[in-house]
Amino acid sequence: LRSYLRDESSRLRRLHRFYEKVQALHQDPEASVDNPLLAFSLIKRLHSDWPNVIYSEEATRNTQALHAALGELEQELPGAEDLEGAARALMRLQDVYALSAKGLANGVFQRAGHPPLYRPGRRVSLSADDCFHVGKVAYDTGDYYHSIAWLEEAVSLFRLSYGSWNLEDRSSLEDALDHLAFSYFMAGNISHALSLSREFLRYDPRNQRVSRNVAKYKKLLEMGTGARGRWDWQGCHGPPPPLSPPHALLGPPSPQPAPEQLLRLGCSYETNSSPYLLLQPAKKEMVGIRPYVALYHDFITDAEAETIKGLAGPWLQRSVVASGEKQQKAEYRISKSAWLKDTADPVVRALDQRIAAVTGLDLRPPYAEYLQVVNYGLGGHYEPHFDHAMSMKSPLYRMKSGNRIATIMIYLSAVEAGGSTAFIYANFSVPVVKNAALFWWNLRRNGNGDGDTLHAGCPVLAGDKWVANKWIHEHGQEFRRPCSADPQD
Repeated sequence: LRSYLRDESSRLRRLHRFYEKVQALHQDPEASVDNPLLAFSLIKRLHSDWPNVIYSEEATRNTQALHAALGELEQELPGAEDLEGAARALMRLQDVYALSAKGLANGVFQRAGHPPLYRPGRRVSLSADDCFHVGKVAYDTGDYYHSIAWLEEAVSLFRLSYGSWNLEDRSSLEDALDHLAFSYFMAGNISHALSLSREFLRYDPRNQRVSRNVAKYKKLLEMGTGARGRWDWQGCHGPPPPLSPPHALLGPPSPQPAPEQLLRLGCSYETNSSPYLLLQPAKKEMVGIRPYVALYHDFITDAEAETIKGLAGPWLQRSVVASGEKQQKAEYRISKSAWLKDTADPVVRALDQRIAAVTGLDLRPPYAEYLQVVNYGLGGHYEPHFDHAMSMKSPLYRMKSGNRIATIMIYLSAVEAGGSTAFIYANFSVPVVKNAALFWWNLRRNGNGDGDTLHAGCPVLAGDKWVANKWIHEHGQEFRRPCSADPQD
């Protein structure tokens, strides 16, 4: 675009000089067509110069160069799926952090009656067209709870600037009114759908489809029914699924830990009887007793974190989850991930040694999985889940080394807001602490899954969250974490 503007500016400067020359000739009172030279010049201009201006080969070349450059970059530009994902991310942040559509559109990240969750250095507001497209994503899936909130904001902003047009606008007040009216109708508010449709007709009185909808709404109101009947909506995708309340991340809180458990929470320097940690013990913070969750501060260095991110970057793909006997993409996990072998770089090998020292577990193949590096971008999250397999048919058993006995998750970056790891039933969360590692046991000593380890990655409100996960399996750990005398433990 910069090259195109430069070339077009140069062409337009020459065109402006041509215009000034022509204007001077035409306005010169002494320039008479009696002069044969002037007459020839005038005829030539009218015959050949003007077509050259109107059908400029240079303008065509500049446009073609712009199109060619776009063609080269098109694969790297965001697509429809990216735009839809970004819109869904805004709605996810709206729900999980109890933010209003109006507040978000104004660049405010704040719940009513609470301090702001995030104060950006530069406040950014959304345009009417931006709000329309967020609402349209919700509308297209029959999510009228969200479509009404965002289309209301779009209509409000479009009304303020009605009649003006911006290059980036792909929608209009009429579009927003049309979709908002239908959203209210599907939500059962027929009177408001009628009011918005009448407003639409003030701007486009000849629209027959909306006129028929107005008649339909009036008839339904006269009948005193909220029945949805048939409607006239070109391009409608059919009846949407039933409405559902906004998604909530956290389930019912569990009882708070007993006082004797709280007394055991604290910080310590740990060597874990490992020679590896004698000169530089691990900085351990106990953050949970049931389930057992420990946070190891300064687990890696900034340089190591950057190396791991750099190694994983080219291989990042949309994350998948175990589903039955296969793995697939899912809306409840929005992130990109890559897998790194310990042979990928000395940093990865050193990290495996450090994990083995801190946990006391055997990470030699096939007792542990490769290091998984995950990037959570705009609104990236992972809904409540267990790391261990819940069925013997899970793909996790393909390693033939049993279930996942433990998880260690290393924070490779900091975030400005959001992104905490929430343990749902235990009713506590751990914020992102750069270069720290979070460790917990997924299985009890008897080999059963620990139901208290249900956890979630809260949506990233602001920033770029990078983590590295190491999942350790139960085979090979029999003498490192032996069974208890209590079969229930």
